[in-house]
Amino acid sequence: MTLVIVGGASEPQLDEAVGVFLDSGFQLARWLSAWDDADAVLPLRGDAVSLLKDADAQDIRYVLVHVGSGDGRAGGSHDRAHHRVDIAQLRELAQQLRSRERLLVSCVAFGYKNAIPDGASWVVDVRLLENPYWVEELRPLDGRDPRVRDYVVEQPAAQELLGNLEKTLTAAIPHYRERGRSHLVVAFGCTGGRHRSVAMAREMADRLQKVEGIDVEFTPRDL
Repeated sequence: MTLVIVGGASEPQLDEAVGVFLDSGFQLARWLSAWDDADAVLPLRGDAVSLLKDADAQDIRYVLVHVGSGDGRAGGSHDRAHHRVDIAQLRELAQQLRSRERLLVSCVAFGYKNAIPDGASWVVDVRLLENPYWVEELRPLDGRDPRVRDYVVEQPAAQELLGNLEKTLTAAIPHYRERGRSHLVVAFGCTGGRHRSVAMAREMADRLQKVEGIDVEFTPRDL
């Protein structure tokens, strides 16, 4: 089961965030000892630093979400958050965090000019690869097109990167599952999020499909 601890920049934001989680099927945990066998959300009120330290001391597994701007506290919810979001992003995140029988691995393509995706556990910079943008006939296409895919993925540097990353992720995934993780985001970034990142994210998603016991999705965020 999943315990989500939610902190907010203000009390109204915190209350609204808790309401979103309750609407999404979570139960309300009023303190750590009250959470046992269901997906639950715990609002972070009062001394956030002490509560988080207490959760860590008890070896409680949780996902920390901070809603809104920073709180200015070292060791607080913004400082330590796994996800920093606004209210508009929260409902989708709540659905993602609900307990799953199988770990979901999302291979996300993005452009650095549009920022790194929220919640990315692994960020892979593929700007080291030759860019199809500078090939006139490939420029109007994107990384889903077989011609762009071949141009990107068949580069020796791409093959080396994909092989090493596939090996590392395949070894790490069982440990994420043991720690109760339900969603793992592997984000591939290039300049615009259209060519290299899309081809590489899709290729990695295809490779991870052979790993037993997980679900895999490919998301070209900036297309």
